[in-house]
Amino acid sequence: MSSHPAQPRTPTAVDAFAEEHFEKHLALDPEEATVLGRTGVETEYADYSPAGTEAMARLNRETLRGLDELTPSDHTDEVTLHAMRERLGLAVAQHETGRTELNNLASAPQGVRMVLELMPQSTDADFEHIAGRLHNLPGALEGYWESLRASAAQGHVAARRQVSTVAGQCRDYAKADGALASLLASAKRAGVDDQVRGRVADGVSAAAGAYEQLAQRLSEELLPQAPQTDAVGTDLYRLASQTFTGTVLDLEETYAWGQEELARLVAEQERVASQISPGADVAQAKAVLDADPARQIEGTEALRAWMQDLSDRAVAELKGTHFDIPAPMDRLECLIAPTQDGGVYYTGPSEDFSRPGRMWWSVPPGETSFTTWSQTTTVYHEGVPGHHLQIATATMIRDRLNSWRRNGCMVSGYAEGWALYAEKLMEELGHLKDPGDAMGMLDMQRMRAARVVFDIGVHCGFAAPQEWGGGTWTPERGYAFLKHHLPVSQGELDFEFTRYLGWPGQAPSYKVGQRVFEQLRAEREADDGADFDLRGFHTEVLQLGMLGLDTLRFAVQRT
Repeated sequence: MSSHPAQPRTPTAVDAFAEEHFEKHLALDPEEATVLGRTGVETEYADYSPAGTEAMARLNRETLRGLDELTPSDHTDEVTLHAMRERLGLAVAQHETGRTELNNLASAPQGVRMVLELMPQSTDADFEHIAGRLHNLPGALEGYWESLRASAAQGHVAARRQVSTVAGQCRDYAKADGALASLLASAKRAGVDDQVRGRVADGVSAAAGAYEQLAQRLSEELLPQAPQTDAVGTDLYRLASQTFTGTVLDLEETYAWGQEELARLVAEQERVASQISPGADVAQAKAVLDADPARQIEGTEALRAWMQDLSDRAVAELKGTHFDIPAPMDRLECLIAPTQDGGVYYTGPSEDFSRPGRMWWSVPPGETSFTTWSQTTTVYHEGVPGHHLQIATATMIRDRLNSWRRNGCMVSGYAEGWALYAEKLMEELGHLKDPGDAMGMLDMQRMRAARVVFDIGVHCGFAAPQEWGGGTWTPERGYAFLKHHLPVSQGELDFEFTRYLGWPGQAPSYKVGQRVFEQLRAEREADDGADFDLRGFHTEVLQLGMLGLDTLRFAVQRT
């Protein structure tokens, strides 16, 4: 596969145990099986009821007990055991809080819809599967509602902002021109049989009704119980942060570091601003860039084509030089998402790469103008050398890692930390020589640093910086802080603000992860001196699969 390949391994008892756990996990989570391109469960959903979530927790507890009976055969086994204890232990701890996730990005209402977008949409059989899953979607949301009620009975209800936002999303999904209806439009474009198309239409109607019912329940039953306060407090935040990063953060130190990193990035932007227009400040330099017709894109189709072209060029230029990018992982598809929530995201390839990795842009309503200088780094973050390179590499190396290591160990601090490291790396490799593109990269780095400050500060009740008034953060002051530092549209800002408040601990994982990757690289460079091989280092860490940050350190240590 590469010039720095790990040797193929004979599977061990630890690998067999991990494989068995992962198969049991997928049996409880058919949507994840679909993400991986597995067949046989195309119409099914996980059980989101309290009984279903307890079944997953029971599996994790049983697996944790079984790990104590295993003896590692090599360092790969040691890393697997370390990772499984860490990940499954945290999953059980999260389950035992009694809380059911409800937010505007990463909870069941979004997930049960998004899996439909990943399903093949070409043949009659494809749309039979989609119709079947649409008809089962109401049951999934019904089970989820049971869990929300059980959570509420224990005194755990998401903040009012999250409840009302998700209710609005559910109504949007159910609209005649919403995300669900796009599946029927896709069936028409594919020219499927009339009967199949009729079943898809019936399925869309059933799913839309379920979303409308959930929206009503959220608004009428849950919203009156929801607290006004968005902050979750230090104890819950610490657990959430550990889940997203795989390490126990010193929250006070990380909060202070976030402020220092933010100040450093602002100073760097001021330096680049003078390159764009002598004497200009950052805002003036951005205005110059925005006014440049050569940096403008009009329309979502032009945006998609630009994304695809830039992604293709990045693959061609990095392949075989700075990274190992063999076929079929050298294919990445860029698409406009069927939703309008805001943001850009990546979905990985199927295990056989028949469905390629995909970069999706969710464009808020009414936004039709885009600037290349501000988004070049986003393509590198989501594609190559970012998420696509990391996830597709793990997907390919089935001769070295077990399935759980490749596909079942999910850690935001690793995935997002690598992608943010990749953004900065592209400057180092000479792909951001244009000052405008460099300004865009610094904008994104600045945004992630600001999120460290906002997320930890608001949720943990830390004192705001003096330039923002000191005292305890309020949502209103936090919104103004983000508006000052985040280079996004109004629609994206509103979405991101709500996201951070409803998904505590996730947003800082980007910068925290990047910090660890940079530290590990610096340590390896110091150890190897003139023999340091950057491409080899990247291959090594990518071929580990996704790991918690403590496990990552354990994996790359040299004895």
